[in-house]
Amino acid sequence: MGKEDHSGTSITTKTPLYTFDWYIKWVSSIILMVSTILTANNIYPVNLYFHSLGIAGWLIVGMLWNDRALMVINAFALATLLMAVFRIHSPSWM
Repeated sequence: MGKEDHSGTSITTKTPLYTFDWYIKWVSSIILMVSTILTANNIYPVNLYFHSLGIAGWLIVGMLWNDRALMVINAFALATLLMAVFRIHSPSWM
């Protein structure tokens, strides 16, 4: 295998930097990483709260970008997570 020369190669981002949606995207991604760590350590139900918050952020990003795939998957995930949260906090007689 020969050594390839990549000097002068630049990487450009497709999305604008430091805009409102950029901050939501990165904060939500960090929250989702925290929720994954919480899940891996079986810290329940706090992991569901963090996960719901991160997914809600990505749902907002999908709406801002008018990206139907992001909206559908995150709306479904948020609804599923909120069902679990509501079940945890519902009275036992329900």
